[in-house]
Amino acid sequence: MNLFSLAVYAQAPAATVNEWGDCMVDGVPTLKCFEVVFGNILNIASGLIIVVLFIMFVTGAFHYITSLGNPEKLKKAQGTLRYAVIGLVIFLSAFLILKVIDTLFLGGVGTLFKFNIGGS
Repeated sequence: MNLFSLAVYAQAPAATVNEWGDCMVDGVPTLKCFEVVFGNILNIASGLIIVVLFIMFVTGAFHYITSLGNPEKLKKAQGTLRYAVIGLVIFLSAFLILKVIDTLFLGGVGTLFKFNIGGS
């Protein structure tokens, strides 16, 4: 097997973006499409939050390392790292709270944000 003959696919995994499915009738979105849009917004927002937290950790660590003992720079770097940790804790606790609600009250089948709109 040649190292350079490996196939590369530049597409998002199927789990990250929800497809429209049967929510469209004759090419027109219905209220059932709100579930798909809301799920996609949550997936994108989660990804952006993780990227921002990573950037905050890297920036805070860089400022901490390059402060050279300057108390003002140290305080600024520690503040950045503190807010990054607080953001991470809030993000993870929100996710865990929603998972606990899903498990306790909805049976753990992953239907927390699945809106069941009657009709067709």
